[in-house]
Amino acid sequence: MRRIAGIVLAVLLIGGVVAAVVAGRDNEETGTATKTVRMVIGSEKAAFFADPDVVKALAARGHTVKAETSGSWAMEGLDLKGFDLAFPSGQAPAAELAAKYKVTGTLPRPFYSPLVVVAHRGAAEVLAGNGMATLDGKSRGTLDMAAYLDAVGRDRTWQQLKGAAVYGELTGTLYISSTDPETSNSGALYLAAASYVANGGKVVAGDAEVDKATPLLRKLVSVQGAQQSSTDAAFRDFVSGAGNPLVLVYESQVAALLDEQANPGDLVVLYPDTTVNSDHTVVPLTERGKAVAELLGTDPVLRKLAVRHGFRPQGDLAEFAAATASRTAYLKQQLTGVRQAPVPTSAVLHELARRARGQGGHTK
Repeated sequence: MRRIAGIVLAVLLIGGVVAAVVAGRDNEETGTATKTVRMVIGSEKAAFFADPDVVKALAARGHTVKAETSGSWAMEGLDLKGFDLAFPSGQAPAAELAAKYKVTGTLPRPFYSPLVVVAHRGAAEVLAGNGMATLDGKSRGTLDMAAYLDAVGRDRTWQQLKGAAVYGELTGTLYISSTDPETSNSGALYLAAASYVANGGKVVAGDAEVDKATPLLRKLVSVQGAQQSSTDAAFRDFVSGAGNPLVLVYESQVAALLDEQANPGDLVVLYPDTTVNSDHTVVPLTERGKAVAELLGTDPVLRKLAVRHGFRPQGDLAEFAAATASRTAYLKQQLTGVRQAPVPTSAVLHELARRARGQGGHTK
């Protein structure tokens, strides 16, 4: 596990708002000066933009990127004057930013990533033995969201689950670690999926349904104590063997790890049977930002590099399938058996996050 942690730490940027640094130099191959493009991105894309091959590909097309990371929902509170684009990890925070900065037209969505739960094998086997998961093999499976949420609603502990006693690390309340839903897209999407399941397969809308969902969502969050603001920090903790045995992360983070480490110990990837895909959505703030956004979705070299970092390009499953053919023991190439839950309106999603964090209020 130390070796895996070292690999992850080498590629991910650490802490708060961090600069993903790309030197602004002339392209050595063509001799053409590049234009500097400033962007704020979700932390899960920091390793992608810091990749020397990505830097080279963008420079060959006339662009030098200087990126800073932020929680996707936290971007709305930043002063983006002087930035060329914002690149949160979901459509909802992107729509909020577009409205704030009066960006019109269709927002580019160059790639996406499903949310998954990473588990240690012992935890995954206990979930499967108690009807909360189905394993396709020793390293991949499906999480039954309804059964899991029922266990959470009844305050089940690991000690109450059949088969958990043989794993000394499985103690205390059963829960999935997630990021802060008020600042992080993945944490907010977790609440969207959970509230959809708890609402009988119907998207939550309005005060009455928010009130009904609040007790369960509060349990999902309150048991965690202080939450991380980014999935990269939570994933690093999991890989290092620290923290909770179940952690919500992006599939792209797992795929990137597998690209570096073919045998990541006892890692098991559980795909929730009801989830919300994270559509990484660009909000171009200038013409330079618009040009880079277009390249991310259309340039074949950049698309290939995005796949290498675990992202699924829009419109072409074959690219992802070809790149992950050797990793199917962990990854589902086709998301069969995974239902996509609709996302509530931004106002409702914000309110669900506030309620889950123990704050009152009403939807608009």
